[in-house]
Amino acid sequence: MNSSLGANTEFSRGVWELIRPSCHKENLYLLNSRFFSRRVFPISLTSKQLGAGKINKGGLSAVSMLSASGNQGGSSGLTYKEAGVDIDAGSELVRRIAKMAPGIGGFGGLFPLGDSYLVAGTDGVGTKLKLAFETGIHETIGIDLVAMSVNDIVTSGAKPLFFLDYFATSRLDVDLAEKVIKGIVDGCQQSDCTLLGGETAEMPGFYADGEYDLSGFAVGIVKKDSVIDGKNITVGDVLIGLPSSGVHSNGFSLVRRVLSQSGLSLRDQLPGETITLGEALMAPTVIYVKQVLDFISRGGVKGIAHITGGGFTDNIPRVFPEGLGAVIYKDSWAVPPVFKWIQEEGRIENSEMRRTFNMGIGMVLIVGQEAATRILADAHGQYTAYRIGEVVCGEGVSYQ
Repeated sequence: MNSSLGANTEFSRGVWELIRPSCHKENLYLLNSRFFSRRVFPISLTSKQLGAGKINKGGLSAVSMLSASGNQGGSSGLTYKEAGVDIDAGSELVRRIAKMAPGIGGFGGLFPLGDSYLVAGTDGVGTKLKLAFETGIHETIGIDLVAMSVNDIVTSGAKPLFFLDYFATSRLDVDLAEKVIKGIVDGCQQSDCTLLGGETAEMPGFYADGEYDLSGFAVGIVKKDSVIDGKNITVGDVLIGLPSSGVHSNGFSLVRRVLSQSGLSLRDQLPGETITLGEALMAPTVIYVKQVLDFISRGGVKGIAHITGGGFTDNIPRVFPEGLGAVIYKDSWAVPPVFKWIQEEGRIENSEMRRTFNMGIGMVLIVGQEAATRILADAHGQYTAYRIGEVVCGEGVSYQ
């Protein structure tokens, strides 16, 4: 993701030199809000269902991606734009920015340093913060903050080195801020990077009482000859999906609209489940760094897409060479119940769900056939991975 201008716009952009194939003609990313304090940080615009057999640890089972009651047509269902997030407007902005800073569009920005690249990313958690305020769950929002940046930079094969945070509020509540920072520390530990520093800005009258805003900045490193850039992706390569914990940190403007019209509160039980809506929606974003770096070390990983705002539809094509696209196998993984509730309650069309949410897959690796076999066979309960699709001729993402 990369986020938050009023509503959760869930995208950011890198303005440094980027190493990636020029295969994406239309970059559908939105602008991060800019946070001002006594320090000035470089602005990184790294931006931030579906599948027919679930292949997991050698097994095969079919699970429906979206409920049959999902809105397949008509105009009565909710959309992300109606919730306040206009992806097309963001696309136009990025096109204009590209004229001033050519090369933007990757998940992270690459800066040459000797035989390596520093890879940088910045992000926030968008309007998921509103749910943190309402539920009082502040201990894990810092994990979300770290995750959205380190998951972006690891797509280039970079190991995160350090993280910086920005915490802004009208009146500093030390106990609350400590909870948030503890989550950031937890996220850094999960991604094996250092919390190097940050900024705490107290701005009276700027935020509602008890509310705050967050942004984060991650820097990693990768050898120049080890950059994962998608250039070697070919027809027949396999898409491996790593499961998400739920909504992660994207699409919350639409989530909040659905919640407001549902008549339910965050304290109510998620229909059919044993947890509350608040617990389901506030589940922290999975940090994939260690798992992805382990896969990369074993070879065969050609491209990686962090599935955030834009879903599969916009994020997967960003790593493909010109002329290649993807077919996603429907029902190839279990879609978390929270997405089914969102779709049914909001009467949201499948295409809108696929372009807004991760639908249960937070990271996609494009790998060769041999690597795919190894990744799926080696799971043995250590992790979950799904064979969710393949690379085909043509552009964009289709579902079958």
